[in-house]
Amino acid sequence: MSMTLVTGATGFVGAVLTRRLVRDGVSVRVFRRAGSKLDLLGETAQEVEHAFGDITDDLALQKAMQGVEYVYHVAGNIGFGSSRARNRLMSVNVDGTAAVVNAALAGGVRRLVHASSVAALGRSNRPDAVLDERAEWQRSKSSSTYGYSKYLAELEVQRGIAEGLDAAMVNPSLIFGLGRKGENTRRIVDQIRRKRMPMYPAGVTSVVDVLDVADGMVRAMKYGETGERFVLAAHNLSWEEMFGQLAQACGVAPPTIRLAPAAAILFACFSEAGAFLTRTEPLLPRANARFMSAANRYDNTLAREKLGWRPRSFEETARRIAEAL
Repeated sequence: MSMTLVTGATGFVGAVLTRRLVRDGVSVRVFRRAGSKLDLLGETAQEVEHAFGDITDDLALQKAMQGVEYVYHVAGNIGFGSSRARNRLMSVNVDGTAAVVNAALAGGVRRLVHASSVAALGRSNRPDAVLDERAEWQRSKSSSTYGYSKYLAELEVQRGIAEGLDAAMVNPSLIFGLGRKGENTRRIVDQIRRKRMPMYPAGVTSVVDVLDVADGMVRAMKYGETGERFVLAAHNLSWEEMFGQLAQACGVAPPTIRLAPAAAILFACFSEAGAFLTRTEPLLPRANARFMSAANRYDNTLAREKLGWRPRSFEETARRIAEAL
């Protein structure tokens, strides 16, 4: 039976993908650090092979890919603010992807699917713009270091394709699921549940269920063509709508105060100044404030038509998270 390798398998998306693959009868090997938490994998951790190393370790990756035909590269870092955080972003997201691509080429891997982000598509200055796979990266004030790192990571995948690698990419939007307390979008859900989120940003964003991201990756592996990328953005919602649906699912009152863009930027400036003085991460960086105040919409037509991808409603996602909590 062919072997599939998953990087980042102990993380939010990687764990859901790994559990899905095992449930589908796929033989899975996970590549992880020796000290990684296995809580998100649950019992699935006992049903997979384990290979150990850092995502930038070429030799460890080459060893992990021995006998592997398919690779899902999900390992990544989300960070902002300090120079240390930016350095970690570039190391994990860019250098790590380069190392994975090199190991896949050296090991003769049949196919790789790379988990990117809609942030790698860049931002548009037009409030009515809807971005899809054809979007090209352009620097803007609302572009984040994270988005830039994911854009550079995509270039590493494209470089691998030019050298003979068969690879496709997926670009999820803001991913919701249960996850770990204090991490990812779970923080938003918990703040709303505890009625600690009185305000909502003025902008529009796109959301997707983590289960649908895993499904989109599996479908991209099966049906995507070399070099293609697929936007996995389920629904374009205002932050007010998103917070409202989460609040309804949790049985609490929704946030009622609209955070004006100028106020968001002002708060972000104070947040960054405080973080600089305390050498911590800012609660709200300016790039994030600009992003949350802008209209960021995405088109998932290609994933629907080419992959047969059918994401669930956000109401269902919010209800599933609330019930689990």
